[in-house]
Amino acid sequence: MTHPQEEKSGAVQGMRNGGAIRKCLFPVAGYGTRFLPATKAQPKEMLPIVTKPLIQYGVEEALQAGMTNMAFVTGRNKRAIEDHFDTTYELEDQISGTSKELYLKSIRSLIDQCTFTYVRQTQMRGLGDAVLTGEPLIGNEPFGVILADDLCHHSGDGVLSQMAKLYEQYKCSIVAIEEVPAEDVSKYGVISGDELDGGHIRVTGMVEKPAVDEAPSNLAVIGRYILTPDIFDILRATPKGKGGEVQLTDALMQQAREGRVIGYRFKGRRFDCGSIEGFVEATNFFFKHVSPPA
Repeated sequence: MTHPQEEKSGAVQGMRNGGAIRKCLFPVAGYGTRFLPATKAQPKEMLPIVTKPLIQYGVEEALQAGMTNMAFVTGRNKRAIEDHFDTTYELEDQISGTSKELYLKSIRSLIDQCTFTYVRQTQMRGLGDAVLTGEPLIGNEPFGVILADDLCHHSGDGVLSQMAKLYEQYKCSIVAIEEVPAEDVSKYGVISGDELDGGHIRVTGMVEKPAVDEAPSNLAVIGRYILTPDIFDILRATPKGKGGEVQLTDALMQQAREGRVIGYRFKGRRFDCGSIEGFVEATNFFFKHVSPPA
């Protein structure tokens, strides 16, 4: 594995030349306790929306954005994710030459087009710590981040594709945002900032899970980011924050103080599949509108 410092000069040159973002990080080490007992021995990211697991939708979105290196920060009991993005010789031999081969077409396509790398987060110390754990897989280049709990759908460009195009304009960190009911702000990182052309926001303030009466707005950050690689050094120096965890929000706030974070009101629909209600809503929507049965 190439150490981040060994990639530095080439990666920086690539950034100067406006090269495409190649890598996407998936923090998938969480326990999924809200879905127990279903997640006792199965990663929550492998729970299916119709016939595909949540994590596959995320990888497909990243690939559509031109990112072909999928980097996973995993934990114990997450081996099913690695197995999913691998060849299963016994199964494929069993269904070879039958009509059932069609069912594996989508995952085979991902395996052929992408590279999958993995590192373990040995302790659950927050999203910021998970992102920092992924540094050896990312190196010194901008990268996408997808939280698979947030399943996003758009009939055109996916959310990460939209954000990758915006990165080419601003060359700084981008966070996807949407308006949420005031009573829900305590579930999210919430931003404030200055309106720019196109409805984008130059973020000036960001608070992790504020109380309703302390929220700077109702604009919540959802699980889609494009981050510049200096975020790793910032995270290394970031003390534990809300809940005793290293918060990505706190590190992003340091970038925001320098005017280097853009909030993007994305096009499309988000489903909070980290909640049972959102998971059921997504299943019904995708069953009816996206992946109807043959």
